[in-house]
Order: sequence, then C-alpha cells, then structure tokens
Amino acid sequence: MTKFRGCIDIHSGQVKQIVGGTLTQDDTTHTNSTTTNFVSSFPSSHYAGLYHDHNVTGCHVIKLGSNPANDEAAELALKTWPGGLQVGGGINYDNASEWLDKGASHVIVTSYLFSKVGEDMAFDWDKLKKVSEKVGKENLIVDLSCRTVVNQGESQWVVAMNKWQTLTTSVLSETFLSEVGEYCDEFLIHAADVEGLCQGIDETLVEKLGQWCPSGFEGKIVYAGGAKSAQDLDVVKQLSGGKVDLTYGSALDIFGGKLVKFDDVVAWNKNQSAT
Repeated sequence: MTKFRGCIDIHSGQVKQIVGGTLTQDDTTHTNSTTTNFVSSFPSSHYAGLYHDHNVTGCHVIKLGSNPANDEAAELALKTWPGGLQVGGGINYDNASEWLDKGASHVIVTSYLFSKVGEDMAFDWDKLKKVSEKVGKENLIVDLSCRTVVNQGESQWVVAMNKWQTLTTSVLSETFLSEVGEYCDEFLIHAADVEGLCQGIDETLVEKLGQWCPSGFEGKIVYAGGAKSAQDLDVVKQLSGGKVDLTYGSALDIFGGKLVKFDDVVAWNKNQSAT
C-alpha cells in the first residue's frame, strides 16, 4: 500500500533541497549553477533521527556529488539509524559492499550501470548482474530516474544519468522494469523535470509505474518529484493501485517548505498501517 518515504539529499556536505534539472556541475567546483531551495542548519543525523523516531521506513540518503564531505554526512546518518537507511550517489561495484558494512540497508546504484556504446550511454546488464551478485539482490536498489521526452506526440520516460543531465538509450516500460527487477529489490524513480519545483507530480508516470510494476514489487517502487500536498499520497495510491510509494522534498516543512506538514504524512503512514 502506498506510503510516505523520507529522503536526505546531501550536497557539499549539507542537507539540501535542489531543483533537480539544475544539478549540472559537481559539488567540488567553486562555480555552481545549481538552484537550491533549502540548506539545512541541521546535520544529516537530525533527519535520520526524525525518520527513526516516527518509524518512517525505507528512507534514502542521496549524495549529490563527489565532495568528500558528502560521504561524512552519509556515514553520520547511518550511525544514527544503522540498518534503517538506503544510500545512493556514486555507488559502484567497488564500494557498494563498503556502504552496506557502514550500516546501509540497501545501496542505490545509478550512473554506474551505464556504459558508452558509440555516442550513446546504454544500460550495461553485465554490470548489473555483477553488482547484484556481489551485494545480493535483496540489498540492491536500481535508480531509474528519468526525463520526459515526447516522441511522435507520445510521452516517453528516458532514464537519465550524470546528475540527470545525460539521457541514456533506456526507456521505462513494463518489460524493462521486469528485466531489471530480476537483479534488485526496489526501484527509485525521480521525475527529474519536476524534481524540486513543487508544482505537482507527474501523474501519468505514476499511473504507468502502477501498470508496469513487476510481480513482487508492490510497495517497492519509490516515486520522487513535484509533490506539493499531503493529498498527493491519495493521488499516488489511486493512480498506482497502491503499488507506488511517494517521497517529498522541497514542499515539506522539515526542509523549509510551506505546503506539506511532516506530521500529516507521518499520520498517513499510521492510518495505512491501521487499515
């Protein structure tokens, strides 16, 4: 059944909320064109503790960039809730097990799963199989965040990598999700074009994700992007048949937002558990 999932986005060592489509440069550069909605005065441990205390499970920590301070902030969150948080951002075959050892419940793999073929970035099934074998399918989440591309008048959701700036040759579909799902435990899907804008979710994508959900992945697909109201949980539940979960970012009051109260989305989870 649809539930609220928490996020902790880390950029330059700080918890932030960023407009996804503007994340064009690495956070180790001095000049940065990234549009930031919120910079927290609290450390990552504050949010890890908040999610723990309110039993908001399946939350993810995303390191947005290669600044070493991001690793430190992620580790701090994991120490606060060992085994309770997922970690993504720069995860690959070489370091995935290390993050599980540091206390992550799952590792989230994104750009590593793509390799250059000619001028294109294509999904590398060999990489997926190897990292799945190394960490175990049950510990692996595949990030298939995407951007909308209109092809012959029809919307397609093309998987994007490299801070959502590089489109790949992979397009979300029932077949693609089913095939990738053979090697992972969950999917994380940001709608990058609406991420951080608080202007509404991509309802068509949410509906499609419900239709395309592989058997056994009910409640294991997390959608992120554009949520602006606590009622969006009802919308996602309706559109996806309860198969897709929802995460909030810039709209949420714990991240400086004025549209969604943390207490309200926590209450939603409690009400769903009671029914």
